[in-house]
Amino acid sequence: MSSRITIGVFVGGIGSRMGGVAKGLLRTPDGNETLLERLLRQCALAAPTARPWLIGEAAAYAAFGLPQLADDPSGVGPIGGLRALLSRAQAEQSELALALACDLPFLNQVALEALISPFSGITRVPLVEGRLQPLAAVYAPDAALSAVDRALALGKHALMQVLDQLGPALERIEFDDTGARALRDWDTPEDIRR
Repeated sequence: MSSRITIGVFVGGIGSRMGGVAKGLLRTPDGNETLLERLLRQCALAAPTARPWLIGEAAAYAAFGLPQLADDPSGVGPIGGLRALLSRAQAEQSELALALACDLPFLNQVALEALISPFSGITRVPLVEGRLQPLAAVYAPDAALSAVDRALALGKHALMQVLDQLGPALERIEFDDTGARALRDWDTPEDIRR
């Protein structure tokens, strides 16, 4: 993969559905590492020259020593984190920004490579079981930042509003069953037990 990539791992949520647990610190199904450790390892395999950032300031992750980006603006949910990531990608002159939730215990190198290469220059979002996955997606920084700003100007804070604003600059990619499993996240204790 020759494209310059900025990776953002979203860690800023309060994890209320998980009882306030920092989801990235949960253990993987095999118990060998945290979700964040595994995710960073898979990113390094798929994009070895990419620089990861933690999106959202969260003291629970300080031991990782990774740079953190505060939401921009704060208090609007993940859209503020996406804006911060896209601004950082622009500053780094990256061709793409990879946005990942920290609670993806099955995301692997194969699924990541399917997202990032070959990059067509437009935002690429997986469609799994009829639902777009904006926090397991690749964004074209300039177009996506404009879409974020349009959504915010309309008072819309949902990531789906950003995808709507992208219009034809959005490529939906469908994953097979294996790819869909790789994108399964852990939002609730029931998800972990599945």
